[in-house]
Amino acid sequence: MTGNGDSGAVGGVSALPGTAPRSGLRRTVAPQRGTQETLGYRGPSACAAAGITYRQLDYWARTGLVEPSLRSAHSPGTPRLYSFRDVLVLKIVKRLLNAGMSLQSIRAAVAVLRTEDMAELSRTTLMSDGAAVYRCASVEEMAELLRGGRGIFGIAVGAVRAEVETALAQLQAERVEAGKAEPVDHPGDELARRRRRSG
Repeated sequence: MTGNGDSGAVGGVSALPGTAPRSGLRRTVAPQRGTQETLGYRGPSACAAAGITYRQLDYWARTGLVEPSLRSAHSPGTPRLYSFRDVLVLKIVKRLLNAGMSLQSIRAAVAVLRTEDMAELSRTTLMSDGAAVYRCASVEEMAELLRGGRGIFGIAVGAVRAEVETALAQLQAERVEAGKAEPVDHPGDELARRRRRSG
């Protein structure tokens, strides 16, 4: 296996910025706004979907690790509002922390997760050897990392996205338009209304 002169690279795979010297990504683009990006989730819903505690959510927001992109808590009584992408990032951060990743590496991964095109991100696998996080978009790139004989773990972002979508479909959301957030009917509410009408 040949390196490319970058101590943070393995073969043709580069570590995410911040996890190793002089490393880079193929490309980063602004996130696309879609239906998921117009729905917001308050703290309890974000916690439930990401599998974290409210204490973790609050701490990560206060330290800037994962801040809510739709509405931050400017003053007491103002609830934070997290986007679908925010919740996806929260769930991945939890998995990286559980795997023992350094905060520096996690922050680098978060920067990519926050800005990468969602469709491209869903085809990505984040791999780590414990020292750096690598962004792999193909089986060949993953195989290149594994050839080194190091212990590697991976997170298939598309699979995590599917888990988050399933969880959030059962939780309360707010539609965000023109700076305003309006409650969206809970999936169970519609079912209850139908039962009342038929009964």
